[in-house]
Amino acid sequence: MLNILWAAMIFIGIIWGVIQGRIPELGQAVLTSGQEAAELCISMLGIMCIWTGVMEVAKKGGLITQLTHILSPFVSFIFPEIPRNHPAADHISLNIAANLLGLGWASTPSGLAAMKELAALNKYSPCASNAMCDFLILNISSLQLIPVTIIAYRSQYEAANPADIIGPGLIATGVSTLAAIVFIKLIRLFHRWGSIPHDCGHS
Repeated sequence: MLNILWAAMIFIGIIWGVIQGRIPELGQAVLTSGQEAAELCISMLGIMCIWTGVMEVAKKGGLITQLTHILSPFVSFIFPEIPRNHPAADHISLNIAANLLGLGWASTPSGLAAMKELAALNKYSPCASNAMCDFLILNISSLQLIPVTIIAYRSQYEAANPADIIGPGLIATGVSTLAAIVFIKLIRLFHRWGSIPHDCGHS
């Protein structure tokens, strides 16, 4: 779906440029954008390697294990239907811990593993369970203590102080995560009251 959206936006942009008679600018944009994308990928590669290495050190040093242990009461609060000591809870905790550290790319494997375990708990039903929907909402809100990726982008584009984003980012993601938690609990309350039926169209 994302491929279709990106292709559609590119196609519309090209058509609009032709209609506006800006073909030279369009050609120049294609060339410069390709160069900038290649330079950005190369520069981001080093930063990602560093932080992925930091993540591995944190894992081997027990930091991630401690974080997941600290997060387990929160996971139980948000996902009361997940049995104690179930692998899904561990994967969710690891995903949240990685997002807290701003390592979005490192959180993807644990997020996929969590969804697989939640699907198994849901007996592989074609209808997503409440826990699956709630995990998706929580993952999108993504509280971040250190937005590593944004700092890397700001550094690449020569921001005066790339780390200035930490404070505003923490506030923004904190508000979004709080809103996600409130939404999740309200939806569960409405389900309990019967205001929203438990079906695929309303889960």
